Amino acid sequence: MGVVDGRIVIVTGAGRGLGRAHALEFARQGARVVVNDYGVALDGTEPSSEAANSVVEEIRTAGGEAVANADDVSDWGGAERLVQAAIDTFGGLDVLVNNAGIVRDRMVVSTGESEWDDVVRVHLKGHFAPARHAGNYWRERSKQGDTVDARIINTSSGAGLLGSIGQGAYSAAKAGIAALTLVEAAELGRYGVTANAIAPSARTRLTEDTFVDMMKKPETGFDAMDPANVSPLVVWLASTESHDVTGQVFELEGGIVSLADGWHHGPRRVKESRWDPAELGPIVRELIAELRPPEPVYGTS
Repeated sequence: MGVVDGRIVIVTGAGRGLGRAHALEFARQGARVVVNDYGVALDGTEPSSEAANSVVEEIRTAGGEAVANADDVSDWGGAERLVQAAIDTFGGLDVLVNNAGIVRDRMVVSTGESEWDDVVRVHLKGHFAPARHAGNYWRERSKQGDTVDARIINTSSGAGLLGSIGQGAYSAAKAGIAALTLVEAAELGRYGVTANAIAPSARTRLTEDTFVDMMKKPETGFDAMDPANVSPLVVWLASTESHDVTGQVFELEGGIVSLADGWHHGPRRVKESRWDPAELGPIVRELIAELRPPEPVYGTS
């Protein structure tokens, strides 16, 4: 018996990297898995179901249950078909893991319009659209009197929490995903749905040029950048045991699990009338001085 035995799970972007690791771990832990992957090349061309089919074959060979889906999750109809595939194949849906993404790394002044649009579409809309259709399914079930114990697990990034030089579009999209997670947790809790996000560091097709084998600890053989290190928390968050955990963003790297502390209202000054621009300079500097030092943007010293 695994921690998600019998749960019905969608994992997007599950043909490679983090998504593949999640799908395999879900299957090992007893879930029935919809393996979604649009299957495109790194430049976004040549969609194919080959990657999704390969992971499904791995799962079935190991004795698990899985079905492939090659819809584009950033397409409204594709996201709806994905959710329906889980319902039609396995009779319902318990967990949505949003993982699909792309990179188009450029400095802000070098980013083209299409590059910005593609990154925001795949990451942000590709998280929202499946969640909207899954959320509607769970809401209708709840209104019909069914007991719903469902999960949304989103994939943000350290770049979305702190920013990253050369990744303006990616950072903005990932920050949007973190905020979207908070809204989903607040809105969908009444229907029995939790929403959390992860911000993982792992070696994937998107990051293989950044995270190299020097991250492997030779004395233990532990590969800190193996994407499979991230999957245990994702699977636990999908379990029924996590029913009281929602609205959180977890950072993961190797054997490290931590919680992002989020935005908070900071120090303030109050005046019972409108501020004059000339008097705000000292006030702003006082407020900044009272804050704890911020974490640096990735890529800065």
